[in-house]
Amino acid sequence: MLNIVNKSPFQSTSLDTCLRLAQPGQGLLLIEDAIYAATKGSTAEAAIRSACSTLKVYALQPDMDARGVTAKAIEGVTLVDYSGFVDLVAQYSTSNSWL
Repeated sequence: MLNIVNKSPFQSTSLDTCLRLAQPGQGLLLIEDAIYAATKGSTAEAAIRSACSTLKVYALQPDMDARGVTAKAIEGVTLVDYSGFVDLVAQYSTSNSWL
């Protein structure tokens, strides 16, 4: 399963809920304001670093670029472009958007 989170960890508990319920081997794609969780110094940094040990964690690079945080990406998080987003959706048999 590909878990897709779009809400900032500062405004929603979607990421926390997703991380609590995600199974090892699943994917996690952070898009829109959720990309802030994939940055060094964020309050979610420890949770994302931990998630990288059991999940494949991705962040949408155009969203990171638009917010000026690409250089602060956490090691272990793979940056993908829109084509990569499509590839991930095709790679995983199901996807779930956490609203």
